[in-house]
Amino acid sequence: MSRVGNNPIPVPGGVKIAVNGSEIKVEGPKGKATHSLPKSLVARLENSILTLKNEGTERQDRALHGLHRSLLANHVEGVSKGFTKKLEIQGVGFKAALAGDVLTLNLGFSHPILFKVPPAIKVTVIDPTNIQIDGSDKQLVGAVAADIRGYYPPEPYKGKGVRYSGEVVRRKQGKTAQSK
Repeated sequence: MSRVGNNPIPVPGGVKIAVNGSEIKVEGPKGKATHSLPKSLVARLENSILTLKNEGTERQDRALHGLHRSLLANHVEGVSKGFTKKLEIQGVGFKAALAGDVLTLNLGFSHPILFKVPPAIKVTVIDPTNIQIDGSDKQLVGAVAADIRGYYPPEPYKGKGVRYSGEVVRRKQGKTAQSK
């Protein structure tokens, strides 16, 4: 029995859910999402509360119960509130600029890095060293943030690089000169 899978998902006002067999469509002010359930799970919508029931007996069915409940809860939250990730750029001369749907990153390389922003994601450059990523799909927002961070992850000696807002980077001591 899945503890996570048995939790009901409250549906906030302004969010519409349509359950058609194993296909669930979620629509809200921030966007739309579609989710397909495995054959062992059944979804029910009653009094603006979405519940998942597991009708399978296999171990895999129990594991999928909690997974799909979490994915559906993320879809509901995403179309109602949305998800946000913030990135900070640290380093002398390191900066970001947005032109249309292309994010230009100057990260100390001999060339600027051009990152094409997916259509479902909204990127805002607050100032040249702070980037905000918004969207209704939690997985896509996290993947875009990880891709941008992956171009120059924070290094432990000087702390330069792209990091998540609030991320703490453990600094290392550099080499010291030996005296004879």
